[in-house]
Amino acid sequence: MARSSARLASGTALSLLLSTGILIGTAYAQEAAGEDEAEALGTIVLSAEDQIKQALGVSTVTSEDLAKTPVVNDISEIIRKMPGVNLTGATASGQRGNQRQIDLRGMGPENTLILIDGKPVNSRSAVKMGRNGERDSRGDSNWVPADLIERIEVIRGPAAARYGSGAAGGVVNIITKRPEEMTASVGLHFNSPERGAEGATQRGSFMVAGPAGERLSFRLHGGYARTDADALDINDGAITDAGGTRMLAGREGVVNKDLGALLTWQAAEGHEVDFEASASRQGNIYAGDTQLGSIGTIPAGLWGQETNRMYRRTFALSHRGDYDFGTSNSYVQLENTNNTRLCEGLAGSGEGAITNCVDSDGDGVNDAPGFQTIRTSNISAKTEWMLPLNLRGKETMLTLGAEVRHEKIDDPASITVTLPPTITGPDLENDPSRRDTKLSQTTIGLFAEANIYWNDRLILTPGLRYDHNSGFGSNVSPSLNAEYTFSDEVKLKVGVARAFKAPNVFQLNPNYVYNTRGNGCPWVDGVRLPGPCYVAGNPDLDAEISLNKEIGVAYEGENGLSASVTWFHNDYKNKIYSGQVQQNEDATTNRLFRWENTGPAVIEGIEGNFATAIGEDLMLNTNFTYMIDSKIKSTGQPLSLVPDYTINASLDWAVRDDMLLLLSATHYGPIQPSAVSVVTGSVTEDPNERGGYTLWNLGMKWEMNEATQLSAGVSNLFDKQVFRTETSGGSNTFNEPGRAFYIGLNATF
Repeated sequence: MARSSARLASGTALSLLLSTGILIGTAYAQEAAGEDEAEALGTIVLSAEDQIKQALGVSTVTSEDLAKTPVVNDISEIIRKMPGVNLTGATASGQRGNQRQIDLRGMGPENTLILIDGKPVNSRSAVKMGRNGERDSRGDSNWVPADLIERIEVIRGPAAARYGSGAAGGVVNIITKRPEEMTASVGLHFNSPERGAEGATQRGSFMVAGPAGERLSFRLHGGYARTDADALDINDGAITDAGGTRMLAGREGVVNKDLGALLTWQAAEGHEVDFEASASRQGNIYAGDTQLGSIGTIPAGLWGQETNRMYRRTFALSHRGDYDFGTSNSYVQLENTNNTRLCEGLAGSGEGAITNCVDSDGDGVNDAPGFQTIRTSNISAKTEWMLPLNLRGKETMLTLGAEVRHEKIDDPASITVTLPPTITGPDLENDPSRRDTKLSQTTIGLFAEANIYWNDRLILTPGLRYDHNSGFGSNVSPSLNAEYTFSDEVKLKVGVARAFKAPNVFQLNPNYVYNTRGNGCPWVDGVRLPGPCYVAGNPDLDAEISLNKEIGVAYEGENGLSASVTWFHNDYKNKIYSGQVQQNEDATTNRLFRWENTGPAVIEGIEGNFATAIGEDLMLNTNFTYMIDSKIKSTGQPLSLVPDYTINASLDWAVRDDMLLLLSATHYGPIQPSAVSVVTGSVTEDPNERGGYTLWNLGMKWEMNEATQLSAGVSNLFDKQVFRTETSGGSNTFNEPGRAFYIGLNATF
C-alpha cells in the first residue's frame, strides 16, 4: 500500500510538472489572440474562491494590522482577535494547555488547516498524538517571520470545505510579501515582561527582493526569534491535593530560525513560474511541562535547555497562467519535517514526561535522557482552472481542480510499548523490535465549483469535492454558498457544507500502542477497571465528518460604518477518541482497547462585528463570538475549552498623519470545564471553571519617515495575570502572562 501510494503521488507530481511545461510552451502562441478573445467573453466575474473569501465567515489580517499590534512571537496572538477565533491548548483534554493554538469556532486545533501561500503545512503530523488527541506541538502557525507577511486570510465555516481534509473548523492562509521593485528591509522587536519569571522575546528579520533581469525576480528572507521559558516556580503552590502541593509548569520557550528563497520566472506574458525553497528550525526551551502538567525530577535539571527541535524544509514549484479561455494555478510541494526530542515516557502517569533512555556508564541501567527522531515526508500537489462561462445568459466562473496529499512517516520513537503475549490480533505485533516503523497514506481530491450571477441580486456558489484516502476510503463534500443583495448597503449570506478530516497516521497504526497502567481504563458502574490497559491504533477508522451551516446579514454604509452578524451550527460526528470497547472481551487484565469513531457532537454560536469612524481621526472596531453550545452529545462534556463568549474592541486615533495610537481590549467569558478527567476517567462533582477576565493593550505606531517605522506599547496594561491550576477535569489549564512592554523598528531601503 505504501509503495503504490508513493508511486501515485510521484506520478501526479510529475504530471503537474509536465503539464506546467506544456502550458508555458503553448502560451507564446496564445499571446496575440488572447486579448481579443478575452474581450469577447464579456464581464469577468469572481472565481468561486474569491467569492467565498467575501463570506461573513472570512476575516483578513493585513500587514498594517500586524504593524499596529506587533506579533510577540507567533501570529496566533493576532489571529485570536478575529471573530470566531480563540486559542486553546492542544486538545479539550486540557493537557498541554500552555501550547496555545488556533481554534476556529470551537472545533479544536486539529480541525484548523494552516496554509502558507495556499500550500498546506503538515509539520505537526511529526508529533505523536496522545490518546486524548493532544500533541506536544505549537501547531503550524509559526513557520513564517511576521515581517514577511502581507496578509492572513482566516476562513471559517462552510467556506472552508473546499480545502479538503483538516479544514472542518477553518483555514488560516498566510500570504507572504512579493515586492515588485528592488527592496531591502529589516525588522527588530523586543518584548520585556514586567516580571522576570515570564519569558522575554527578541526577534529580528530581513528581506531582500526585486527584479533580477528582464524576466526574473527574486526574494531572500531570514528570521531569528527567541522567547525564553517561564520560571520553574511560576505556578508554585497553585494546586494542592491529597499528595501535597504539585507544581505545574508554565509556558515553554522557543527559538525560531528561518531562511528562504523564491525565484520567479516570467516565462511568457501572463505566465509565471515560482521556484521556492525554505528551511526552518524550532527549538523548544524547556519549562518542565509534561503531558500531565506536573514538574518531575528530571525537568529541574533541564530547565532553559532545548529538549526538542523541529526541522522543516520545503521545496515547491508553482505556475500561474492566463489563457484566452481562463486562468490556472498549480503547484507541487515537498515538505520534510524531522522531530528530534528527548525520550518521553509512553505509559501511565509518566506519559509525555522526559525519561532516561541511555545507559551512559555501561552498567545496563538507563540513567540519562537521549534524543530520538520522528521523520515525515509530505508531497502535496494541486491544480485549479478558472473558466469563465455564460450559462443561458448567467455569467459564471467555473473552477475545476485536483489535489494530492501523500504523507509518509518513519517513527521508531513511539512504537516501543511491548504487548503481552495474551493480546493477539491479525494486525498486532507484540515485539516492538519487529514492528515496521514506516507508515503512509494518500488522499486524492477532485473538486468543482461555480460562481453563478443568477441575477442582479443573487449570487450562487455551489461546489462538490470528492476525496479518496488509502486508509479509510472515499468521502464526498458538497457545499452551497449564496449571497443576496437587498440594497447597496445590506446583503444576506448563507452557506452549508459537509467537511471531513482523515484519521492521522498514529491513529491508524496498530503498532502505535499505549500502556495506560490504569490511567485511562474505562469506568463500569462507577468503578474503574483495573489496569494495565492497552490502547492500539485502528486501521479501520472512518473519517471525522462535520456538517457546517451559517446564515448572516452584513451592512456596509458610508463613513466606514459596517456591521455583520452570523449564526453558525456544526453537527460533528465520527470524532476519533481512545475507545471504551474492550477488544479481548474475556480478559480481566491486560485489556485491549483501540481508537474508535465515537458519537455525535454539536457546535453552535453567533459571531459578529461592528466598525465605524468617529470624526476624522478615530476609528472603532469591535467583534464578538458567543458559543451557544459546544458539547459531546453522549456525555454533555465540552468539545473544546473555549470561552462562552469573547469580545474584542480597538480604538485607533490618528494623532498626526505619521502617528497612530491604539487602545484595545479583549474580554474572555467563563470557560466551561469538563467534569470528566480524560486521564483517569473519573467524574468531578464540581469542576473548576476559569472565570471571565479582560486584557487591555496600549500601543503606538510612528512613521518616522517614508522608510522607517517605530512601534511601542504595553500589553496587558492593567496586569491581569492568571495562573494554571490544573491539567484535566477543569478549565484552568493555561497561564495568562502579565504586563509586558514592547518596542519594534522596521526599516525599508
